[in-house]
Amino acid sequence: MSQENNTTQETVAISINTENKLDEEAKTSLQKLSDALRSMADDVGQISELAAEEQLLIAELFKSLLQLMQPLTPSMSVSTSALPVEVGNVSQAHIDPTGHLALVYEDGHLELKDLKEEHNRDLMILVIQNVMPKFKNLTSAQKRKIESRIKFLSAVTKEVQKISGILSAIGSGDQK
Repeated sequence: MSQENNTTQETVAISINTENKLDEEAKTSLQKLSDALRSMADDVGQISELAAEEQLLIAELFKSLLQLMQPLTPSMSVSTSALPVEVGNVSQAHIDPTGHLALVYEDGHLELKDLKEEHNRDLMILVIQNVMPKFKNLTSAQKRKIESRIKFLSAVTKEVQKISGILSAIGSGDQK
């Protein structure tokens, strides 16, 4: 009977240890789940804040793009090699000052994509990366063009002033 008692006591002890272990595992699992949910809630809050900040930056970017492009060019070409494969077989691409990307496909049809829209954000990044160096070239060319006109106008203005001065001198000498 004593051996039977020991076996029963061992079985009860193992059962209690197993239950305690399961309770601890459940508590640990519940704690991990709770921690994960809190972390997820923090991430969702940050996603919301970041999305609002992104929206403001995009609005400012396209406002500035409009101001930059309007005096220089009606549109900028975008290298088709810069576009993702998902866009399809594009033969030409151009961005306008309002942030619309015009895609001309090999079959001739035209598609406009509003790069301000959230689902076009990755495409917008690729396009902006592609056109920014082109803006540098465009602004440099515009600067050289204005400098050339100033150089011409400066030389012409000096000569016209000399001629005007001579004519003034002749005119005032005739009246004496």
